Amino acid sequence: MRIVVLTTVTMVAFAANSILCRLALGDAAIDAASFTTLRLISGAIMLLVVSRFTSRSRATDSGGNWLSAAMLFVYAAAFSFAYTSLSAGTGALILFGAVQATMVLIALRTGERPHRLEWLGLGAALAGLVYLVLPGLSAPSPAGSALMAVAGIAWGVYSLRGRGVAAPTWATTANFVRAVPFALIVSAITLRGISLSPRGALLAVLSGAVTSGLGYALWYMALKGLTRTRAAIVQLSVPVIAAAGGVAFLAEDVSLRLIVSSVMILGGVGLSVTARHSESIRVRDPARPVQEPAGRSNQGDEATAAERPKRAGSEKDS
Repeated sequence: MRIVVLTTVTMVAFAANSILCRLALGDAAIDAASFTTLRLISGAIMLLVVSRFTSRSRATDSGGNWLSAAMLFVYAAAFSFAYTSLSAGTGALILFGAVQATMVLIALRTGERPHRLEWLGLGAALAGLVYLVLPGLSAPSPAGSALMAVAGIAWGVYSLRGRGVAAPTWATTANFVRAVPFALIVSAITLRGISLSPRGALLAVLSGAVTSGLGYALWYMALKGLTRTRAAIVQLSVPVIAAAGGVAFLAEDVSLRLIVSSVMILGGVGLSVTARHSESIRVRDPARPVQEPAGRSNQGDEATAAERPKRAGSEKDS
């Protein structure tokens, strides 16, 4: 039950990032560069506090590095600038599709050979993504879509680089801290276009400290009770929650194009994930229940065959 609660809260937090960003930028309560900077700073502070009280590892053993921090910054900055022209649901869907496609393509590059159903799932997801951004009356902004795709690629690379680190919370904390200087540079470059209101600053801090910093910390706790497949599948809910939040809090419309592309992208990713899980089970444990009895039967036959000459000899002597 604890894992279910942690997972549910985390998925809502991840979706809330899209809603908070859209709330802040849609009303011009803050500019995208300032939102990014405040989000990273507040996220770093929250993670420092959480890491100090929950992690036994030291910051020096964190596993964070400058390349991962750069990927985190690219994700955060592109995410913010994309939401100046995208709805919450559309942005979350493009982000999610780009993340999954990036991780699959990198896996291919490193030598993994997908199952046929994985190829089918990847094809369906990419087709849904292409359909979503095709030109038309209900198509999202091309610039916003491209920026969100960049954010998804950066997050996919960041996620893969973070696999297997000994202290994930400390690693995320270190990367957030390292990403702050990049954000400050962008804020300095765009200083003339700064737009900062108390409401916008509050939304940025909430996004950084609560739905990002605290959200990531809770996610690492939830991952201890989830398989990789379940962890991937539950994330399918994030774009759906974001779209629902966009309707509830931002009065956004849900178009037929968004619904169809959502089914294609989320269905494709779900098919790919479940196919990968089934294949790993088949390879790891091939027909195990059949082999063991067969082995025992053969051993019994061999023992019986070995005993026959002895019995025959005994009978002859008698």
